[in-house]
Amino acid sequence: MVSAPRFHCPVPLAVGAQVDLPEVVAQHAVKVLRLRRGDAVTLFTGAGGEYSARIAGIERLRVSVEILQWLPTERESPLSITLVQALQAGDKMDMTVQKAVELGVDRFVPVISRRSVVRLADQRALRRAEHWRGVVAASCEQCGRNRLPEVAIPESLEHWLMRPPPPGVLRLLLAPVASYSLAMLSGPSADGHIELLVGAEGGLAPEEVRLAALAGFLSVRLGPRILRTETAGLAALAAIQFLWGDLKEGTTDV
Repeated sequence: MVSAPRFHCPVPLAVGAQVDLPEVVAQHAVKVLRLRRGDAVTLFTGAGGEYSARIAGIERLRVSVEILQWLPTERESPLSITLVQALQAGDKMDMTVQKAVELGVDRFVPVISRRSVVRLADQRALRRAEHWRGVVAASCEQCGRNRLPEVAIPESLEHWLMRPPPPGVLRLLLAPVASYSLAMLSGPSADGHIELLVGAEGGLAPEEVRLAALAGFLSVRLGPRILRTETAGLAALAAIQFLWGDLKEGTTDV
């Protein structure tokens, strides 16, 4: 059975109500998916749970839907993972954000490191953060999550490291020459809060590694091979979810 198309719909929803889909969502439903009156859809606001609905009317690009039922469905990881990712060149950041959402990250912090090729500031940083929020919403539509992960405004890594860490957080830094592997660690505390720091192309500068260690980050390795920045974070997230989260046999649909 094919599941109903899912749409992020950040407007007030209530069972029995009839609402118009946001213009971008309506355009995708009509022009791309070719949906018709009476077709079933699933809507979520991003704050939790989802609504089953059906298309009640289509007028050009105006699509109205009837809300049929609210479902308290959640697909969030038991871990609270923050990915602190140094800015990557090209489309790598989009892919990292997209896949990190699929792997259960609930906060994404883009940082500017000394070896970051990309430099963002002021309005450009705000625009990129807004773009990544769109990537997050689209990824949630695809993977079934009903809560949108947070995307922070890009800032320098050194500035971010000056902030006090949350209590009980397990802070991990990927480094190919680290003494520890993930399997050697006991895992996060009961609240499952993890912060994962990943460098850009070329990794972090030695001074940044030192500052991260002073801020409580533990360096860990991911096997004998050196991974690209767009691979390393995602591989670590998958391993973390398998070791301590919900990416285990019998709990994940593939």
